[in-house]
Amino acid sequence: MAGSQPTPADTAREAVVEAALGTLDLDAKARLLAGQDMWTLPALPEIGLKSLVMSDGPIGVRGVRWTADDPSVALPSPTALAATWDPELARRAGVLLAQEARRKGVHVLLAPTVNLHRSPLGGRHFECYSEDPYLTGAIGSGYVTGVQSGGVGTTVKHFVANDAETDRFTVNNLVSERALRELYLAPFEAIVENARPWGVMTAYNRVNGTTMTEHHHLVNEVLRGEWGFDGFNVSDWMAARDTVGAINGGLDVTMPGPRTVYGAALAQAVRDGEVAEATVDAAVRRVLRLAARAGILDGAEPVVAEPPAPVDGEALAREIARRSFVLVRNENAALPLKPNGTVALIGAAARDARVLGGGSATVFPARIVSPLDGLTAALPEGTLTYAVGADPATELAVADRGFTLKAVCRNADGTVIGTRSAPGGLIQWMGSDLPDGVTYDVLHTVELTGTFTPRESGPHTFGIKGMGAFTLTVDGTTYYDDVQRPDKDDPFEAFFGAPVPRAQVELTAGEPVDVSLTYVVRLPDDIPMKVITFALAHSAPQRDPDELIAEAVEAARNADTAVVMVATTDRVESEGFDRTDLRLPGRQDDLVRAVAAANRNTVVVVNSGSPVELPWREDVAAVLLGWFPGQEGGAALADVLTGAHEPGGRLPTTWGSLADAPVTQVTPTDGELPYTEGVFIGYRAWEKAGRTPAYPFGHGLGYTDWTYESLETDGSTARIRLRNTGARPGREVVQVYVSPAEPDPERPARLLAGFASAEAAPGESVEVTVALPRRAFEIWDEKAKAWAFVKGSYEIAAGRSIEDRRLSAPINV
Repeated sequence: MAGSQPTPADTAREAVVEAALGTLDLDAKARLLAGQDMWTLPALPEIGLKSLVMSDGPIGVRGVRWTADDPSVALPSPTALAATWDPELARRAGVLLAQEARRKGVHVLLAPTVNLHRSPLGGRHFECYSEDPYLTGAIGSGYVTGVQSGGVGTTVKHFVANDAETDRFTVNNLVSERALRELYLAPFEAIVENARPWGVMTAYNRVNGTTMTEHHHLVNEVLRGEWGFDGFNVSDWMAARDTVGAINGGLDVTMPGPRTVYGAALAQAVRDGEVAEATVDAAVRRVLRLAARAGILDGAEPVVAEPPAPVDGEALAREIARRSFVLVRNENAALPLKPNGTVALIGAAARDARVLGGGSATVFPARIVSPLDGLTAALPEGTLTYAVGADPATELAVADRGFTLKAVCRNADGTVIGTRSAPGGLIQWMGSDLPDGVTYDVLHTVELTGTFTPRESGPHTFGIKGMGAFTLTVDGTTYYDDVQRPDKDDPFEAFFGAPVPRAQVELTAGEPVDVSLTYVVRLPDDIPMKVITFALAHSAPQRDPDELIAEAVEAARNADTAVVMVATTDRVESEGFDRTDLRLPGRQDDLVRAVAAANRNTVVVVNSGSPVELPWREDVAAVLLGWFPGQEGGAALADVLTGAHEPGGRLPTTWGSLADAPVTQVTPTDGELPYTEGVFIGYRAWEKAGRTPAYPFGHGLGYTDWTYESLETDGSTARIRLRNTGARPGREVVQVYVSPAEPDPERPARLLAGFASAEAAPGESVEVTVALPRRAFEIWDEKAKAWAFVKGSYEIAAGRSIEDRRLSAPINV
């Protein structure tokens, strides 16, 4: 594959880039390739280059400040976006994110994440799209196209095989070349071909012995050479380890700064003859090209001079959420809810919604519509009741509801040198993001101080998240004054580690008390970036679980329908660690069983970013998978439950029990993690193992019925005619699978070749055409080191999931 032909505008930008590059000396070039702080590259005024700003995604644009004081639109999780099976909707999401990036002065979004769901235990899977490389590439292409249509760059990540979190900084993933090509590289290849991303982020891990920030073969020979990628390559944060290895391996930018393996170290490596200056020039050229495209290099016309028309973020977030919900069970038409029926809404997650996953994907929306909010607004007054039932949170959470806090900064003699509001109990100041008037050289302590007004009486637990010296005081009493140390060697432990309980205080509902958490700032000289991160944590009194479940059962018994919200927590699904099981936390399974026994019309809504086990699924009337639905999730849920809109989602990954899952190994042995399953992950592995999951890849129900009437194929396209045989309008995702007529143990029994959406009114017939890519008939030949087209007989099947194939036709290719 080669890159597309340059346009006249591309040629003009390249001329400006070359002229700018020619005026820079070695030190300036080396400096440009190193982050100057957490999120930016240095400006070079001598060539008219402004500072390039990067920011985390993928569901929103946080900007350079990690605080609720600077809110962002929060879209549904990437698994939710993939569940829409709609690249055009992903494109629209990207346009909105470009709008958000421009609003926050961001030039490059650190997204999308297109690693695969190799094992259901992957802790960060909510941030990835799917187990299938084709679906991942299609959704990712739409996303990248949308963001870049707004004049904002993307960095497709994490290149490559960053498919789990355990020992992610050091693990050596042993992956066959065939598995790399057919699975893990495939989404990146598709996005490079279809969307021309401006950037790629290389991962922490090693692949077959070489760390990805130094992987000459995969970066220079495959990504740039074979695929024609012309964008910049940035390291994952703190991933770059060696100056010479990184620059010769194709890494352009090391982040964050100011201490990196580039800058002065890179200039010296050139002077010492270890690195050719032409290699540095190539990296600088790519960074300047990015700047030119984004419009921050004088004399270069940006790719997008006029941004797209404004997008309503709240409306789009709501649309994506309802289109992503996957109805996997609906016995006796339990959904949509019957008009004017009574509803018992049950579950802590219905009141305190979890709308996004933990880690660097976190943003802070200006508002969150919980399921309780959404259903209260949508249902007639007096028809909705609420009970907690069971709380999935078994650990402390960052202080939020009921807290009014501010951050007070002091120098060594206790003088206040600056203050900043703190909407929640989390402080994360990175680089220059300090309160006005505060500098690192004089900052000695940061105190989170204010009041807490409890909404329940009883023993409240307070704790601390972070590493270092802390003093915790509640209602005038000091409960902790000591040093909190990490329990594992992880540079991000302060970000992703669990809060530690340090005080239990008896409080009365409605009566405010003073709270204070003081952190003594200690920033070693050798750290690559200056970061202050800690949090005040809290949990409300824990009532007897059996008592809570009994209350929920009583509420369910007195309602026409019981809607139970079950959820994971940020201690189950987050960046920084993998899962050890697929169970719902706390007593939630017990809650569902008890409610289902009391009300046969029980609907369960699952609030998780990736698969969990649902051992009661055959005992309830309906199961709706709601993912992490973004800030408008509660309103979207009300749309779907009431029938104002049908659930539009289809599973982007297989759901089943951990005992049956074919691929479960995510923990390295002696630093190595062999991908022994080869090309068999996800539905490919389930079929090979002959195991039946709870819900197969592609599965999802709507509120109408469809009949597949005909399938015609010529080997390059498949044309499917289908009819809406239900009583209301609907949307169907038509999936096309290719399988060799003769079973081959070295090849998947079938794989997704394409898909299309069909919309029709009741009784209406519609036809869709799905292209069959050549790659669906190819395998990677490891001996020839090339793609091999496998001639022979195949079955082309169309249907509603990998298991529910309605029509098929043979072809010879």
